[in-house]
Amino acid sequence: MGKGKWIVGGIVALAVIGAVANGGEDKSEPKADKPAASTASKPSTASDAPSTKKKAPEKSDVEQFKAYVSKNGTPTEAAAVKHVTKIQGGDGINDILDSADIYTDFTGGMMGPHANDGKLIASAFADWQKSRGKSSKNGLVTVYDSTAEILSNGNF
Repeated sequence: MGKGKWIVGGIVALAVIGAVANGGEDKSEPKADKPAASTASKPSTASDAPSTKKKAPEKSDVEQFKAYVSKNGTPTEAAAVKHVTKIQGGDGINDILDSADIYTDFTGGMMGPHANDGKLIASAFADWQKSRGKSSKNGLVTVYDSTAEILSNGNF
């Protein structure tokens, strides 16, 4: 019987240690003051059902930029901005060396027929960034043509 007392004592000690390590709560059963939710007795409501509506995908920077300029820009800016195909940068503003690159489907580079369009795009980009609260003290935007030649640049 001496051994039996040690075994029972060991089991009790392990139970106490387990209860202390578990925060003193038995988490395997629901508490009496907080009844477990029963799906069988709970009536289903439309608000409980998972949403089947899909959120509209966020517009890309290009789409947002084009929308802004078509609403707030001049007609010549809006016509130039229709040729924007990609925008990189301009989001992480730290006022030290901020830069953004805008790519277009224009051709001809800085000496080509669309250099003025590039300047309009750079100016419109600065206005757009300001409206978003993302203008920079030292920001530089560069506008490229379809072959990655510089059309224009400007500050934002």
